[in-house]
Amino acid sequence: MPEVETIRRDLLSVIFKKQIVRVDFLGMTRVFPEAALFRRRVQKLSVKDIRRVGKLLIFDLEKYQMMVHLKMTGQLVLKTRTDVISGGHPVKGLMELPNKFTRAIFYFKSGEELYFNDMRKFGYIKLVSPEEARKIIAPYGVDPLTNDFSQDFWRAVTKKYGRSIVKHFLLRQTPISGLGNIYVDEACFRAKIRPTRLLGSLTPKEQGDLYKGIRRVLELSIANRGTSFNTYRGADGAKGVFYKFLHVYGRNKEKCRKCKTPIVKVRVAGRGTHYCPTCQV
Repeated sequence: MPEVETIRRDLLSVIFKKQIVRVDFLGMTRVFPEAALFRRRVQKLSVKDIRRVGKLLIFDLEKYQMMVHLKMTGQLVLKTRTDVISGGHPVKGLMELPNKFTRAIFYFKSGEELYFNDMRKFGYIKLVSPEEARKIIAPYGVDPLTNDFSQDFWRAVTKKYGRSIVKHFLLRQTPISGLGNIYVDEACFRAKIRPTRLLGSLTPKEQGDLYKGIRRVLELSIANRGTSFNTYRGADGAKGVFYKFLHVYGRNKEKCRKCKTPIVKVRVAGRGTHYCPTCQV
């Protein structure tokens, strides 16, 4: 979610009120409605706003709302007359534009080009009415960066979902939305709990520490432009540097920065999951 929020802010700063003149789809299957109708409907529409719900981006385009979900490997890359602004998932080697993973290109009247790249083709682009958009976002849970993510809310949901594994619960997008694999692992490290535990096994203090860990890791990542491992940079030219703050994610068998115990990697909820067997209990 921090990567999605970062690119949302960057795109809005450049293409706000800019008009789309053409869209090309390059072997993209997850586009709705079908490509020809999508192209006709979106032509000459302008970007009125860009919002985020969880990890879903919503482009307000006058008559319609364009919903873009990057899923596991999607990226948005904006090419301007003088620069390249990029964000999304930190997959290496995709900065050549277009490249073999480019699925869609949006051309703006002002000269900018917005590329949707997706290595595994799980991402999607939907052009829907405002009514349809409301139905799509209705199931999304509370965003951890909003005031709705209160301690009272947290206590209630942890009690309700006590039989859920911590990692699975935090990734499911309901009742909490926006948390991805990296940030769940890092939040659990900050709370000193293993992501493999049951939510109901956490003590009140551990529950409170996990709540604080979630907020802190997201705020820190956004402040550092997300977790970019390659050449991703934003509208101000800055790269995402949160990878410098990672304690466990992507560090399998490396020494824990605190206790020097090798980091362990297991699979939970179908995702690679990292933790320190000494610091996290």
